[in-house]
Amino acid sequence: MPEPDLPDAAARELYRAILAEGGRIRLSDIRSEDESTVRQLADLGLLVLRTADGTYSAVNPRAVGERIGADLREESARLLARAAAVPDLLDDLTQAYDTAPRRADPVGGVRRVVGMVEIRHLISQLVKDYPHEAFAAQPGPRPHAHMRDSLDQSRRYVEAGGVVHTLFEPSACSDRRTVEYALHSTQAGAPIRLLEGPFIRTLIFDRTVSVIPATPDHTVAAVVEDAAMVAYLVGVFEQQWQQAQVVDWESLAAGSAPIAHEQVGRLLARGLTQRAIATRMGLSERTVAGHIARLREVYDAETLFQLGWQMRGARTGESGG
Repeated sequence: MPEPDLPDAAARELYRAILAEGGRIRLSDIRSEDESTVRQLADLGLLVLRTADGTYSAVNPRAVGERIGADLREESARLLARAAAVPDLLDDLTQAYDTAPRRADPVGGVRRVVGMVEIRHLISQLVKDYPHEAFAAQPGPRPHAHMRDSLDQSRRYVEAGGVVHTLFEPSACSDRRTVEYALHSTQAGAPIRLLEGPFIRTLIFDRTVSVIPATPDHTVAAVVEDAAMVAYLVGVFEQQWQQAQVVDWESLAAGSAPIAHEQVGRLLARGLTQRAIATRMGLSERTVAGHIARLREVYDAETLFQLGWQMRGARTGESGG
């Protein structure tokens, strides 16, 4: 119900003039320029036509206001009832929207998605739209709060026939919950490998669309759908996957941690210092020192120089054989 038109300035002035004349005005006394104003007052109920004596009589505005208020309240109640029913009436369309594949029309092959909630919703939708192959490069720590959902999502993807490959940083080995996550993911058929050196966060689905950070805090994502750009990102990931290290997550989860031990040895053989190794692997220098101490026992080396020399020689012999 539209809001009722209340008397304008001219109507209010005429209503007061009629009250001043005793609350009545004869039809014969209405000037031609006042006819529309009288009709407005009559339509609102502020004037009532008395056909017996051919006059308009003024009506108490309080009664008119109560009537209009009651009409508005009644209409409001009807509108509220209709509003409450809208979600149920559109429920089937909402379900259809959530399950339907969507293809946005990107500008220049790249579009932006802002906000962590929106990004997570986007990724969930891409998982449904592109169910065959998913590549994920995930540097940095994994948020524990989302691990269970991510694991369930990977399991469903693999069970439906999809392939999932994921890259973590070596520092993942120092977080027990991440190690357990990687173990369960790998056991479910979604293997996780470790990649040395810096790499960017990347998600690629069916070699068709990729999601990469657009801001350092990862609160804005760039969705790349340009074929050439996605092909380049796929090539980078596949090269990184071949370079990455296969991990015995089961042994690592059990506490034997052979991967960290071997990783320290490999970096030491390449000439990195203890501090550089700690920074690269996301470990404390004390932890790295412990690994080095065990390596010195294995190789019977008195100094780090001797250890590095002997390990390089051992690795050369291995590769030569």
